[in-house]
Amino acid sequence: MRTVRFWVILAILFLANVIVSNLAFSAGQPPTVTISYNTFLDQVDAGNVVTITSTGDTITGTTKTAVKDSSGTTSTKFQTERPTFANDDLETALRQHNVVINAKDPNPPPPLWVTLLSSFGPALLFVLLFLWLSRRAAGAGAGGILGQFGQSRARLYNAERPSVTFDDVAGIDEVKAELREVVDFLREPQKYQRLGGTVPKGVLLVGAPGTGKTLLARAVAGEAKVPFFSIAASEFIEAIVGVGASRVRDLFAKARAAAPAIIFIDELDAIGRSRSAALRVGGNDEQEQTLNQILTEMDGFDSREGVIVLAATNRADVLDPALLRPGRFDRRVAVQPPDRRGRAAILRIHTRNVPLAPDVDLDQIAQQTPGLVGADLRNLVNEAALAAAREGEAAVTMADFGDAIEKTLLGSERKILLTDQDRERIAYHESGHALLGLLVPGADPVKKVTIVPRGMALGVTLQSPVDDRFNYGEDYLRARMIGALGGRAAEKIVYGVVTTGAENDLQQVTRIAHEMVVRWGMSPKVGPLNFAGADGDGAIYQQRPYGEATASLIDAEIRRIAEECQAEAEKLLGEHRAQLDALAKALLKDDSLDEQEILAVTGIKPKEQPAPALAR
Repeated sequence: MRTVRFWVILAILFLANVIVSNLAFSAGQPPTVTISYNTFLDQVDAGNVVTITSTGDTITGTTKTAVKDSSGTTSTKFQTERPTFANDDLETALRQHNVVINAKDPNPPPPLWVTLLSSFGPALLFVLLFLWLSRRAAGAGAGGILGQFGQSRARLYNAERPSVTFDDVAGIDEVKAELREVVDFLREPQKYQRLGGTVPKGVLLVGAPGTGKTLLARAVAGEAKVPFFSIAASEFIEAIVGVGASRVRDLFAKARAAAPAIIFIDELDAIGRSRSAALRVGGNDEQEQTLNQILTEMDGFDSREGVIVLAATNRADVLDPALLRPGRFDRRVAVQPPDRRGRAAILRIHTRNVPLAPDVDLDQIAQQTPGLVGADLRNLVNEAALAAAREGEAAVTMADFGDAIEKTLLGSERKILLTDQDRERIAYHESGHALLGLLVPGADPVKKVTIVPRGMALGVTLQSPVDDRFNYGEDYLRARMIGALGGRAAEKIVYGVVTTGAENDLQQVTRIAHEMVVRWGMSPKVGPLNFAGADGDGAIYQQRPYGEATASLIDAEIRRIAEECQAEAEKLLGEHRAQLDALAKALLKDDSLDEQEILAVTGIKPKEQPAPALAR
């Protein structure tokens, strides 16, 4: 705001100077009239011309009495143009009438003040701007021209009006319990200090995107009712070297001055990456300087000062080890995706202000949404509310939630025109998936099958576990692969050829088979070994920790597992060909079938998989 005011005042002063200068120079000066050359010659012959000044073919001058131009304006100052073809003896006539003759250079040099302004003006303006920025930065206590850039951009939330508390967080009760200790310390530090204990200086929240890490940090601030400084790690970095470290110093200085206080750094991996993970070019790397400053600041304050650092990341594996050692981020809190009970609790929070129809069962919705995190569930409730609003309903119904689940998990419907042959082939493909989901022991129950194009798929078979799985057996993994290969197997049995429609299925099969061999030791020939590295994708190893013979063996085992699953899928579908045809025929008729309709068409009894009740 001050910058805008400064430039507005400067523009007004400049404009006023121009106006005053023009008025001062033009005051009392008669206007100049333009006359024809004939009139000029008549005025010379009449002895009315006093002086003339010639600049090229342009003649200006003054007269004893005023002359009039074509518009009727009169003045003693005139201007005319001498034609280039004129052959009159003008000089003789002027001498006879004692007219003072002056001459000007047609290309005169600019005035001295213009020369000085063009030579020194830009440099003077730059010096003035430099001095103004320095004074402004010094006045703000930042100390120098870069001081304003070195100030922290952290947002300070109002502790008296917290927007989020622990009541707004659900599904991660164990994390809330750990953070309540932080809140308790900020409220009653003497309770912990009387026995010599100290609260951790830093708490690192680690979890997948959307699990609620930022929401938790804001809830801590809301519960503690202390100043809460929030900043994204990327905001420390600028193109100017040294700005990031300066902003870190400024942030910690502000937090100490406002103690007890909380500093929250979001996406810490943006500046906290391991310094040995990448090749550094030059010795003045800005990211490394900023990281070093954070390490220094966290070493330099006492936990008894009442300043606690919270940070969030979804890539804890790439953080510098110096950040994670005791005395800096002492605690690492894992924020996991919610289980079935947690999802139900999250849905209750997000539907507090949404009118629900009597048929809505949030526990059932939680069962149908395994793997979804808090952000996904919030979006799910929003999609259901929008669907109900489009239909003009007074409340959100279970059908609206069902449509929202399909849109979230499967994608939006696509209105594309398919030939009868394509629809039949897609129907058999999806029927293969669905039928194997019913036949293979340990497979997830089939909830819906459709040949309506959704997202990038031409058809979808939706399978959902009865409850969340946290440990996977080899039989379950093979069931997943057999079911994924069911579409390709059905096409081969019915048509004798396969199509490109199984691309995504083959990607899933390849990934699962690779993990079984490389990560989980489920290959007798490779043995109980893990070649994937700490984070599961091999990134920890600079090179493969095995030779060419082992690599060939891994490839062979991955192919063996996939081919065995393909053979099992073809065997089961061949034995139940009649049910495959019936299911494909029903799909061609109705486009989509739910779980009960699939069981009715195939005549297969559902597998015994009792679901545990949810605690309310």
